[in-house]
Amino acid sequence: MEMKQDYEKTAMRVSVVSIVANFILTIFKLLAGIIAHSGAMISDAIHSASDVFSTIVVIIGVKISGRESDKDHPYGHERMECVAAIVLATILAVTGLGIGYTAAGKIAGGDYTNLAIPGRLALAAAILSIMVKEGMYQYTKVNARRIDSGALMADAWHHRSDALSSVGALIGIAGSRLGFPIADPIASVVICLFIEKAAYEIFMDAVNKMVDKACEDEVEMEFMQCAKIQDGVLGVDLLHTRVFGNKIYVDIEIRVDGGKTLQEAHGIAERVHDAIEKSFPKVKHIMVHVNPGEV
Repeated sequence: MEMKQDYEKTAMRVSVVSIVANFILTIFKLLAGIIAHSGAMISDAIHSASDVFSTIVVIIGVKISGRESDKDHPYGHERMECVAAIVLATILAVTGLGIGYTAAGKIAGGDYTNLAIPGRLALAAAILSIMVKEGMYQYTKVNARRIDSGALMADAWHHRSDALSSVGALIGIAGSRLGFPIADPIASVVICLFIEKAAYEIFMDAVNKMVDKACEDEVEMEFMQCAKIQDGVLGVDLLHTRVFGNKIYVDIEIRVDGGKTLQEAHGIAERVHDAIEKSFPKVKHIMVHVNPGEV
């Protein structure tokens, strides 16, 4: 219960900080883009605005995934966080395509002499955005790993993609001011590619967590070793694992002396169950089956 409260408290704190920072940054970048005549900076502002909405989706996902098991959802609601991450990936992908489409139109137009030259304010906004968004990425990533939140990690990558897009905007704005007006829309296309890459990675991570993908081989070996060292366990005959949201389900078959009484065999199974659950906090449920063996 205490772990669950810490999970929600951390996720909510990080999300609120993210919303406030992104809202302020969005307004500043949008004004800078309009005043300094930079399409790349306006595109970057739109990207930051999508961060505000995506973080709200994270909050909703974390709240729902934290609900206790009920009659209709006996295995809990952890996968709702994966749903939130998929929604985030979709928002990110659509945002990137919109930015890329607008920029491609300017490039395809062919008349680059009429493209506005961005002012110094756009440069300052890009530099500030890089610093703030990289800081938000590091802050969110650390907390996402601490509570093992897929949705929060997706939001962290959203910050990183925004920081990278600001780098692209900075290069484009600088190039445009140096006499290459086309550099500004080209920067927007680069921003689009960074955004699409981040969206794809977030989407695939969420999908893997929703299709009962097994744990990494190293993790499964740790489960087996933990079971084998328990008193009365002769060996492990089978081990199946599946990732369920940010939790793990384990099915394990252990081999014990066939001459043991049912009560003794049950006691050995209980030791294995408790040892794995205690050693691996991410394990939500364990099913231990006992096979008879010979000493």
